[in-house]
Amino acid sequence: MRNFALNRRTLLRNVAGATVGLPLLEEMLSSSAVAAVAKTEVPVRAFNLFFGLGIPAPLQDEGFDGVLEPLKPLSDKLLIMRKVNQLRCDKNGINAHYDGAAGAFTAEPPNGEARSGGPSIDQVIKEAHYSDGLPSGMVPTLVAGTFFRRSRICRYVHSYKQDGTVAGTMQERPRHLFDRVFGTVAGADDKDARTQRLRRSVLDSVVEDYRFYTSDNSPLGTASKARVAEHLERVREFELRAFRLPDSTRNGPALPPRSRVPHDGPADPGGEGIDITLEELTTEWRLMADLYALAIKMDRARFGSLTFLAAGERIRLTGDYEYNGRKVWEFNDPKQLGRSGSGGCSHEWWHRFKDDKKNEQLRAHAHMKMREMAYFMQKLDEPDCKEANGKSILENSLITISTESGDGRHNDVKRELSGVFHCITGANGRFKTGQIMDVKAEGLDVYNTVLTGMGSKQQLGPEKDRAEPVDSIRA
Repeated sequence: MRNFALNRRTLLRNVAGATVGLPLLEEMLSSSAVAAVAKTEVPVRAFNLFFGLGIPAPLQDEGFDGVLEPLKPLSDKLLIMRKVNQLRCDKNGINAHYDGAAGAFTAEPPNGEARSGGPSIDQVIKEAHYSDGLPSGMVPTLVAGTFFRRSRICRYVHSYKQDGTVAGTMQERPRHLFDRVFGTVAGADDKDARTQRLRRSVLDSVVEDYRFYTSDNSPLGTASKARVAEHLERVREFELRAFRLPDSTRNGPALPPRSRVPHDGPADPGGEGIDITLEELTTEWRLMADLYALAIKMDRARFGSLTFLAAGERIRLTGDYEYNGRKVWEFNDPKQLGRSGSGGCSHEWWHRFKDDKKNEQLRAHAHMKMREMAYFMQKLDEPDCKEANGKSILENSLITISTESGDGRHNDVKRELSGVFHCITGANGRFKTGQIMDVKAEGLDVYNTVLTGMGSKQQLGPEKDRAEPVDSIRA
């Protein structure tokens, strides 16, 4: 019988600054068969998942027969909430691109150009469970995304501290996200060191630890040693994708190049939008999603936010869109809109939404966004994501999905911020799943109910604005 027990927070590390977490191994599990003991070994996690422009409320009513179809394979692990209103977030009377996006996960309007009106739910939960700080070796808050529209921070950052300032530096390049999660080699501020970084792997810095845990002298069992080797090979694969490092040992197809999409100023030239293909967009996003999910699997991140397209995003998308082997749509925003510049961006389909029309272009865009939301969540529901209680990371974590509006037209603020799409995971049995529910409640009340369910005593918003808890979402 094995007596060796490995701490769940065991890391491979080196003085050079690289840190690589291990996957969950049998040696990390408690030997007790008591369910309550096993449950305590599952960490509390909360992540905010944002997508731009929203889903008009009438389309949400179609359930999985419409644009929500890509979420159906995960439906038993999700609670989709309709008729969630964020009207109180329109305090400044701007529009949902600003107020609605700032209110996502905070239920508060923005407080100026560079901060939200209050903390986001992930940070409140973090404070409730880790008031003395997270375990050593973790990223305090991981904020990342693939987006282009840049005016006003609340468009793309969705994790905020108690004072409304951003909770973490936005990582929008895969290579930067990789380094944020795994660490960098010493001297990375030096130009020559940065060049050297592109020629070596972060795993080179932890090779001695790796050799120990996979050697004959390793305290790990055969299955665990194999899993460590497989895990580090995956880290290497993602690193290759992010940095396009040469690797003569690989005989497979050519890996995609590093970041093929514009960033910083070129990503939002004067707010006029950019031309981008569906392949370019999803290649970038999926690498970001893979890296973010890997950070969670390795227990390097427990709190933060991930953004797929900013609030009021302006892109001119082209390319064939397929789902489950069928062609859903051929994107060609500028041609179909008959305009150039900002007028030829997919943004315009939301402003042209009509309840009595087919809205084919908008439907295709919204369907594609749900496909990419599902892509990320499925990464946390794979076989290697099982935890001490037998559930997946997806099932054990609180993942909240939201957006900026329930109707993209700017001619009616009440309608625009009514029916804002929301979806949550079960958070280790705390909330109902397997349902599409018409909650008919304010976002503030939904968020505060979630916070209570997650063990937080803090509540969002002024006390006078708090109403009844939404008990229907509690398990």
